[in-house]
Amino acid sequence: MSNLDNLLGVGTRIKHQAYGDGVIIKLNYNTYEVCFITYGIKEMGKKYDNWEVVHRVEPEDSMTFSKMERSLVSILKKWSDVSEVIPLGDKWKKGKMILKPADEDLKSKEIDIETFFHKIVMVRDRIRVMEQRVNSSKSLSDEEKINLQQYITRIYGSLTTFNVLFKYKDDQFKGGGR
Repeated sequence: MSNLDNLLGVGTRIKHQAYGDGVIIKLNYNTYEVCFITYGIKEMGKKYDNWEVVHRVEPEDSMTFSKMERSLVSILKKWSDVSEVIPLGDKWKKGKMILKPADEDLKSKEIDIETFFHKIVMVRDRIRVMEQRVNSSKSLSDEEKINLQQYITRIYGSLTTFNVLFKYKDDQFKGGGR
């Protein structure tokens, strides 16, 4: 087997004994640049093989910046709880949400929709992180993972009421078939 047969491509997910989970983000002549969740970007020799390849991606002849950016965004979504900027629907911008109690003696509560929307997006992002952690857990049985995944799907379904706030359909909550 030639050395070319062992090359890993950009987007390959690895697990390193010291640095933990990482992704190859760039191929240099003799090295890989690997982005580790906890330790940032490290340069590793292409001959280094003392790591577990979690998901192999074949190397391509060329890698554009936009391909690398999409790959990195996908990785960050899967492996971290970094929030992305999700746009609020235009009709809700600068709006207020008013919570009015049935008892007229009680005061209403007003909340900026942007503030409420930001909290909804944070909940969504944290559920996604929890889902990834459940799915990648080595201590849970497959049956336990399925049971927890059903609860997560139901949580998404319960939150579909708030889909009216999202500008883009791809950002919305989806109950089943997620």
